[in-house]
Amino acid sequence: MNNEKKHNQNKKRSFLGLLLIKLFAGKEKLSLLEEEQMQSPLRTVVKNFLSNKLAMGGLLTFIIIFAVVIIGPFFNPLDLSFSETSQQNIGPGYDLMKYPKELEGKLKEISVGSTFSVGIDEEGKVHVWGKPKYSKTIDMTKIPSGMGKVVKIAAGYDHVIAINDMGKVFGWGSNRLQQSRIPDELISKDNIIDVVAGYQSSVVVTSDGYTYFFGNDSINDYSHNHEHQGQIAKVAVSSDAVLGLTLDNEVVYLGKQKGSYTKIPENMGKVVDLSATAATIAALNDKGQVYIWGNISEKGEDSIPKTDSKIVELNAGRFHYTAKTEDGKIYSWGDNHYGQSAVPKSLKDKNVKALYSGFYQNYAITEDNNIVTWGLKGYLLGSDDLGRDIFNRLLNGGKMSMTIGAIAVIISTIVGVIIGSISGFFGGKVDIILQRIVEIISSLPFLPFAMILSALIGNNMTSNQRIMLIMVILGLLQWPGLSRLIRAQVLAEREKEFVTAARAIGVKQMSIVFKHVLPNVISIIIVSATLDFATCMLIEATLSYLGFGVQAPQPTWGNMLFGSKNSTVIQNYWWRWVFASIILGICVICINLTGDGLRDAIDPKSQER
Repeated sequence: MNNEKKHNQNKKRSFLGLLLIKLFAGKEKLSLLEEEQMQSPLRTVVKNFLSNKLAMGGLLTFIIIFAVVIIGPFFNPLDLSFSETSQQNIGPGYDLMKYPKELEGKLKEISVGSTFSVGIDEEGKVHVWGKPKYSKTIDMTKIPSGMGKVVKIAAGYDHVIAINDMGKVFGWGSNRLQQSRIPDELISKDNIIDVVAGYQSSVVVTSDGYTYFFGNDSINDYSHNHEHQGQIAKVAVSSDAVLGLTLDNEVVYLGKQKGSYTKIPENMGKVVDLSATAATIAALNDKGQVYIWGNISEKGEDSIPKTDSKIVELNAGRFHYTAKTEDGKIYSWGDNHYGQSAVPKSLKDKNVKALYSGFYQNYAITEDNNIVTWGLKGYLLGSDDLGRDIFNRLLNGGKMSMTIGAIAVIISTIVGVIIGSISGFFGGKVDIILQRIVEIISSLPFLPFAMILSALIGNNMTSNQRIMLIMVILGLLQWPGLSRLIRAQVLAEREKEFVTAARAIGVKQMSIVFKHVLPNVISIIIVSATLDFATCMLIEATLSYLGFGVQAPQPTWGNMLFGSKNSTVIQNYWWRWVFASIILGICVICINLTGDGLRDAIDPKSQER
C-alpha cells in the first residue's frame, strides 16, 4: 500500500515538473515536419495569429473599443430630445468650476455665467475661470481697467456687469445687443447698489429704488416706465421677464404683458428674497416659506423639499433652486441633468456661511472658508452646436455604427455564402445564371445607388426604419465579392476525393455543399467578413457624412462628421470633428489589421518559416 502511494506521488511530481518545464523553460524548437505532425490546423492558425503582434494589438484595441461602445450606453444613456443652447460649442475639459486657489479664505462673492464664473476677493479684485472665451472678440478675461475696488458682480449668458465701491457700474463681454454697454444716463450715477445680468440683458437698481434695463428688450418683457419706479429694492430676471421686490417687501411685475409671471401668489406675507430660473420665479418670505410660479415645467422647479429649519437664502440656476437654512444646511431641487441638484454628502455636517448658484454650477463656502462645488464640471470631449455632450454621442453613435456594420456583414455573408457555394458546386446553367446576377449587382455604382435608394425610399420612414433600410442596402449590395471567392474555393474542393465518396454513399447534394465542402472554406469567409465589417462601417459613415445615412438626432460617427462640415466648425470648434474622425479611423485600422493577421495565419504560404 505504501509503495503504491509513493508511486502516485512520484507520478504527480513528474507531471508537475514537466508542466513547469513547459511553462518556464520555453518550447523546444521543432522542424517543420515535426511541428505540422504535432499540431492541428486550428492550433497552427491560432499560434500564427498570436505571434503577429500587429494583428493582436489591433484585435485587442478593437475589443476594448467595442466593449466600451456596447456596454457604455447602459451607464451613459442618450436622450435624443435633449438640447441646451447655453452649452453650445464648449471645448473639452473639466474646468468650469476650477476656481483660482488664491480665492480660498478671501472670497467675497461669486456669480455664475453660462460657461464661466466670476468672483471678487476681499480686496475687490475680479477673477474669471471656466470657459470665458466665446470668440476672438468676446472674452470675459478682458476685464476693463480703472474699475477700482469691485464690490458686486453679475455674470450673464455672455457678459459681465460689475459695481465698484464708488457706486459706478461697468460692463464687458458680448455687446451685440448693448447688454454690456452702460447707458449714458447711468455713467454719471454713483448710487447703484444692485445689478443682475441675464440672457442678452442687464438690470441695475439704484439706492433710491429706480431700475434701469439695457440689452435685448424684444425678448425680455420690461417697461422703462413701470409704476413701481422708486420703490424697488431687488430684481430677479428669467429668460424673458423681470420682476422686482419692493421696499415694502412685495413682489411686483416690471413688464407690460400679462402671463404666467404676472400670476403672483397672494398672501405670501413679507417677502425677503427673490430669485428666478430661466422660466420660473421663486419668492421667500420671512417665515422661510418658498412660493414658485411662472412656466412650471417637468424639471421639478416646484418640488420644494421639506427642511429641518427655516430657509433664509434662495439661489437659482437655469432650471434648479438651491436654498440655505438658518442652521447653515443646503437643500436643492429641480433639474439634475448635470448633478446640479445633488448636494454633496461632504456638506451634510458642515455649516455653510455663503451660497452661490447659477446656470448649472453651485458654490458653497463653509465656516472654515473651504469652497465646495457641485454641478456641471465640463465635458470630457466638449459639446456640439446644440449643447450635447460629444463623448455621450460618440459612445452611443459607436454602438449604432458598429451595429449597422455587423448586421450588414451578416446579411452580405449569408447571401454571398449561399450564392457562391451553390454556383461553384453545381456549375452549368445554375452557375451561369447566378454569375450573371453577381455581375449585375457588381456593376451597380455602389455609393450613388445607395444614396438614390435611401433618398427615394427613406423620406417617408421613421428613424428606426431608415436605420434598418441602411443595414439591408449595405448587406444586399456588398456580397458579390465574397460569393466569387467562395465559388472559386468550392470549384477546387468539389473535385476532391471526400466529395466523390460522399456522392457514392448517397449523401444529398445540398448536404455535401453545406456540411462537407463549406467547412473547408470557412477560413476565407472569416477573413472576408472581418474586412467587410470595416468596409461597411466606412460606407455607413460616408453615407451619413453625405446626408443620406442615419439622420440626426440619432448619432453615428458618420453623421457627427456631417454636422461638422463647415469652415467655421473646422477652424474654431476642432473637437467636434477630430474625436469622431480619430475613433472611426482607429476602429477601421484595427479591424483591417485583424483581418490581415487572420489571412496570414490561415495561409501557410504567407508565413516565413
